Amino acid sequence: MLAVVQSCWVHGVEGQPVRVEVKVRNGLPIFTVVGLPAGAVREGKERVYAAFAQAELSFPPRRVTVNLAPADLPKSGSGFDLPIAVALLVAENHVPADATADTAFVGELGLDGSVRPVRGAIALAMSCRSEGTRRLFVPAGNAREASAVPGVDVVPVSSLDETVGILRGERDPLPVPAHAARPAPALPDLEDVRGQHLAKRALVVAAAGGHSLLMVGPPGAGKTMLAKRLAGLLPPLREAESLEVTRVHSVAGLLNRDRPVKTRRPFRAPHHTISAGGLIGGGNPPRPGEISLAHLGVLFLDELPEFSRRVLETLRQPIESGCVRIARVRHTVTFPAGFQLIAAMNPCPCGLDGEGCICADRDVARYRSRLSGPLLDRIDLQVRMPPVTWRELTAGDGVPAWGTEAAREHVREARMRQAARNGDGLACNAMMRSRDVMRFCALSDAGAELLEAGVAAYQLSARAVHRTLRVARTIADLGGRDLIDAPQVAEALRLRSGLHRMSPGRST
Repeated sequence: MLAVVQSCWVHGVEGQPVRVEVKVRNGLPIFTVVGLPAGAVREGKERVYAAFAQAELSFPPRRVTVNLAPADLPKSGSGFDLPIAVALLVAENHVPADATADTAFVGELGLDGSVRPVRGAIALAMSCRSEGTRRLFVPAGNAREASAVPGVDVVPVSSLDETVGILRGERDPLPVPAHAARPAPALPDLEDVRGQHLAKRALVVAAAGGHSLLMVGPPGAGKTMLAKRLAGLLPPLREAESLEVTRVHSVAGLLNRDRPVKTRRPFRAPHHTISAGGLIGGGNPPRPGEISLAHLGVLFLDELPEFSRRVLETLRQPIESGCVRIARVRHTVTFPAGFQLIAAMNPCPCGLDGEGCICADRDVARYRSRLSGPLLDRIDLQVRMPPVTWRELTAGDGVPAWGTEAAREHVREARMRQAARNGDGLACNAMMRSRDVMRFCALSDAGAELLEAGVAAYQLSARAVHRTLRVARTIADLGGRDLIDAPQVAEALRLRSGLHRMSPGRST
């Protein structure tokens, strides 16, 4: 007898529908899985055998062939155990065929018949919704996560025996566990950072426009403190963005089971010893890297020149496109990578800079040369940070402290202006299309003259000119202005010129 049930698996970060076809016929008792299954899929037959025995279900002593369609796409993961078992039950008339209509199944079986969680449940639920599948059986451990997708009836199951009872109509499915209502931990406040008013201003501009930022300063200047406070300035995730971020972290297996749905923008800070595969993704099957885990959030690279130059160069294409494509022999996987880059570095190897620097000129030049010109050209804001003085550290400098709450309100108002102007879901000026730059970044005569002088002084490329205009547009949005004038252009040039003011050997 032939039985067919619906399932799905994760390809990249997308859920892909799969038809699980089971044919039981007379012959030697052989269990064969076809359709380009990976090792975990092929080994699933042993788990199915043991789960049937644990649930006291008779396994057919005949020839069993399982086909995973489409057969030309490699399948991986252990989530096909449950659909294969259900298809066998239908083929042997243990479960009525109409009970599996308009229903998909995903789950790994244990030797004791339990149904164990799998990666990417939210991506699988989104795939079912797009395919029009009304009901999805998932492991109980994935129920909270999958239920975040509206339009799909999630049925949590904890064992094969429970699945059989629900399909036979002998028992009612358990309700999906409610999401935990515990409040998220408080984010650090911008007010904690002493001094560094220019860097704070750059951080607010970066948050308002989604711009990339490089902070250059000696150890203890507050670079890492400022980077960690950027997440508190960013607007909360919208519902669609929350599902997108949760999907990536689900595929990577990094979700909190009690609070699986991501409501805050991610903040990722990988160590400088990370490999290229760890940063952009890789493996077989490919898994998302740090830039994808930072999607719609912040990627913080501390001690930027200490990263391998080969690793840093892999960022150039994702910064521009917002995604990364990993090619394999049989398929290509696309991961989202719409991250906001924040980086920090010392001015020289010893970090002291200026009169206290003990580095030779060639050492400083070698240190700076680890960052290529094309990569720096893609960083919108490049800010020098001086050491914090004793007066700033202990008693302040007479300038009122600017906290996260006040700065977040400025960022929110600026983003509202951008969303109304840009449209098409482009809420950030950093995402503005090149063809819209001249239309939305209108300059006054004085502003145009100043920008022309800045292009000549700093030898800005065409890309850098567009990025400077986007920054000036953000500064104007923060000030509630429609026209970009000379003060906005001047500030945009100043916020970009941190490294241009440094000679190859010493700062000036």
